[in-house]
Amino acid sequence: MTSVFDLFKIGIGPSSSHTVGPMVAARRFRDALPDGTAQVTAELFGSLAWTGKGHGSDQAICLGLMGARPETLDSDEVPVLVARLAIQKFIEVNGTRIAFDAERDLVFDFDTLLPLHSNGMRFRAFAEGGARLDERVFYSIGGGFVVEEGEPREAAPQATAYPFATAAEMLSACARTGLSVAELQMANECALRPRAEVEAGLDAIIAAMFAAIDRGLSREGALPGRLRVKRRAKAIRDQLEADRLANHRPPHEVMDWVSVFAMAVNEENAAGGRIVTAPTNGAAGIVPAVLRYVRDICPETTHDQLREFLLAAAAVGGLIKRNASISGAEVGCQGEVGSAASMAAAGLAAVLGASPEQIENAAEIAMEHHLGMTCDPIGGLVQIPCIERNAFGANKAIAAASLALRGNGIHHVSLDQVIETMRQTGADMQSKYKETSQGGLAVNVPEC
Repeated sequence: MTSVFDLFKIGIGPSSSHTVGPMVAARRFRDALPDGTAQVTAELFGSLAWTGKGHGSDQAICLGLMGARPETLDSDEVPVLVARLAIQKFIEVNGTRIAFDAERDLVFDFDTLLPLHSNGMRFRAFAEGGARLDERVFYSIGGGFVVEEGEPREAAPQATAYPFATAAEMLSACARTGLSVAELQMANECALRPRAEVEAGLDAIIAAMFAAIDRGLSREGALPGRLRVKRRAKAIRDQLEADRLANHRPPHEVMDWVSVFAMAVNEENAAGGRIVTAPTNGAAGIVPAVLRYVRDICPETTHDQLREFLLAAAAVGGLIKRNASISGAEVGCQGEVGSAASMAAAGLAAVLGASPEQIENAAEIAMEHHLGMTCDPIGGLVQIPCIERNAFGANKAIAAASLALRGNGIHHVSLDQVIETMRQTGADMQSKYKETSQGGLAVNVPEC
């Protein structure tokens, strides 16, 4: 199965596939450097080359080679570390200085596409005289997941209490055992680690999500990058608070709050701040926004229900990752925002007392109405249309859960069918619409 802790990973922005993944790959390469290494090089291919500058892939490679890990890296230290490497032009491994000059040794190859995935990387290690000691190829396949060439895309199956590979199998297991979707996922998590550890991990994810919202709601100014996009979340929050004090509260106010929660997270992500991959960084605002809606707006929500939300969301996210993709570079934004909305809809439906069939229906509705969504970030930055797109994805998730709860779980299109449709649509989609900034808004809207 795909664990809740695989889908929800604490890290930094702006991209799980273009920032977190390259950092993880570079760190893996560093940790296995052969004795006698005097110089290392790195090459980025496909989408990593086309949009790597805007996504911070170059900085991520540098940080990973320096030994940084996304889950523990202080985002405020990034500029200092990168600047230090630019001056020193070496990394230090076990007390040995190894040459790495990013201007010379980090290459963006815009012409070559490696076979497994658009997000390909190649690292090489050389001896003092220039002889090649090692060469390793990695792929960042979305959501911070990294596989090395020759490794399977999915990890070897682990012994779980109630394995399921499709939504149909998930519903069958719920019917057979009497467990809810969240309880099914929890039982599988507890087959891998003690329950107390699972609960502590869920609490850390919840805290990190809410902290990202709070930071985003408190900060102003322009986001990094040549677009100079202005942060809006704080200003919108201030307007909503002023309206509340003036007793001017239109019926759609709740939608504005959900939108601003999502935008706050994705503004933090765009600024390279600490967020939770959910299931990607580009879609990181949707699950936290709906989770905050559950805590702040839905009545009498308990902390256990927040955990239940994440578990149900993870059950659906694991199915999408296994049977289609969560990578914008592979299937477009339907795999990022669409997946996140589907997960959030499942989580919300679970908290509101939905049956397993209604949860599956909620997830299906949310995904169905993101089919075909392209990934076309202007300037290769995770800002336009990404930030607003998270606001819409969060509101769609709530609408999907509400519609499902108004029904009895019986519907024509299954979650398995819509996931397969998403996979096929992504395979048919032209590469210029898959996180390359070579089509769509990226070429029709001037960057200045």
